[in-house]
Amino acid sequence: MIRINQLKLPVTHSQEDLEKKIEKTLRLPKERIKSWRLVRQSVDARKKEELRYIYAVDVETEKESQVVRRAKDQNVQLSTERPYRFPKPGTEPLSCRPVIVGEGPAGLFCGLMLARAGYRPLLLERGEAVEERTKRVEAFWAGGPLDPNSNVQFGEGGAGTFSDGKLNTLVKDRTGRNRLVLETLAAFGADPAITYQAKPHIGTDVLSGVVRAIREEILRLGGEVRFSSQVTDLELKDGAVAAVILKSGEQIPAQAVVLAVGHSARDTFQSLLARGIPMEPKPFAVGLRIQHPQALIDLSQYGPEGAKHLGAASYKLTHQASGGRGVYSFCMCPGGYVVNASSEEGRLAVNGMSNHDRGGKNANSALIVTVTPEDFGGDGPLAGVEFQRRLEERAYEAGKGAIPIQLYEDFKEHRPSKALGEVTPEMKGGWAFADLRTVLPEVLSQALIEGVEAFGGKIRGFDRPDAILAGVESRTSSPVRIPRDENLESAVRGLFPCGEGAGYAGGITSAAMDGVRVAEELVRRYAPPPTERHDSRNYTKEEPTQP
Repeated sequence: MIRINQLKLPVTHSQEDLEKKIEKTLRLPKERIKSWRLVRQSVDARKKEELRYIYAVDVETEKESQVVRRAKDQNVQLSTERPYRFPKPGTEPLSCRPVIVGEGPAGLFCGLMLARAGYRPLLLERGEAVEERTKRVEAFWAGGPLDPNSNVQFGEGGAGTFSDGKLNTLVKDRTGRNRLVLETLAAFGADPAITYQAKPHIGTDVLSGVVRAIREEILRLGGEVRFSSQVTDLELKDGAVAAVILKSGEQIPAQAVVLAVGHSARDTFQSLLARGIPMEPKPFAVGLRIQHPQALIDLSQYGPEGAKHLGAASYKLTHQASGGRGVYSFCMCPGGYVVNASSEEGRLAVNGMSNHDRGGKNANSALIVTVTPEDFGGDGPLAGVEFQRRLEERAYEAGKGAIPIQLYEDFKEHRPSKALGEVTPEMKGGWAFADLRTVLPEVLSQALIEGVEAFGGKIRGFDRPDAILAGVESRTSSPVRIPRDENLESAVRGLFPCGEGAGYAGGITSAAMDGVRVAEELVRRYAPPPTERHDSRNYTKEEPTQP
């Protein structure tokens, strides 16, 4: 395979234009090219009047070494990309099927890979299936009650289900796991363009269907998925996992347990700590969401004509505040909404989401500031959890249960907003005017103001007085890490911390990749379990305990 890098064309080009560019670059006639595929597509917007796509393309032809030499172009090389390889089964006996706790991206992909390898995993999810979960979340946004076990944070698909569905990751991957994840998502219903776009996204409306399709494949391959089945404890024997214990009291024998609970499983962290599972606090970041008109961002990023061809524009901004803290944009949602992402009564957190078409009139992103264990004001592994909870309690109080919002100028002046400017909120969930300076510690508020002023020099109008802030963005990543060794195993044998909640990922793609990695380790170590009699064709709910 030949890899062509830095292949540039106007954003208005046709497929025929691209094919001719490939032929010209390789100095080959069309009939000698067997096949080609896009590897990467990015936008060069440095000159707004000359917007271009930049491609990397893989081409299959005969006598490829000769073709590369004849091209005499440093951007034409033989591809060194290695195909993804899943390990062969190990030999250590596995007395019962693997148990996966949590069905977010890490748990789903771990379960899918194990099911494909014949290990018939059991997935336990505290929330509901994505169909029921979506209805419950929409009812909550419309003013209904919060379900602490089925909400934006908990349920099939994890917190990423109600987000923009962004798939870009900073993980350096030489194993092929990244491409595997993207190609798998595309195979189960996502836009195939995610496999080559520089900033791929799925969208909430599409992602829910993808999640459901992956679950159905796990079931078809002999796995089992149980919803409303919260794991509240582990049974340990001689330093190893012996069983998982559900909220109902049911004990499920387990020799290999994948702990993929997500970053909001605070009660699970508490139970694990009480059981003696080692864990430690870790740095993360907190802040507020900011909304601008999407047209403002499009004009800044692409110019007056670019948005006609490129759709809603995104941004990524960073600033080093004078106090030494990093301030940066996070989870930017073009054409999206700010959503009430709460999961605990009396506490309020926000997130951002977009649908596939990114058709909303506002752009929003989190503006967050780094915090460390020194900021938490407490001791122990769960000090970061309590720090998050305090912020969320203040946010709930500030908005009297609704999402508290404030115009940027009022935030600077430390006064509650009383009226909107030209920017209209795009929200999922009710909102109320408030003073967000009462929510964040003052040192973080000052850092945010400094950051917004700096970002105004990069995107004209970013610091406009009527930009809308909403809070609090407290769930950017896990506040704890559950240590694991080089074999991905906790100090408790048979327990495999995995994904974002365990502190080893930072988004949908990296969590899914970590789930794949843990599945590889289980397969590499264990032989497939003996056949068990259970109904793997239907997902089930945990039966309530009898009075």
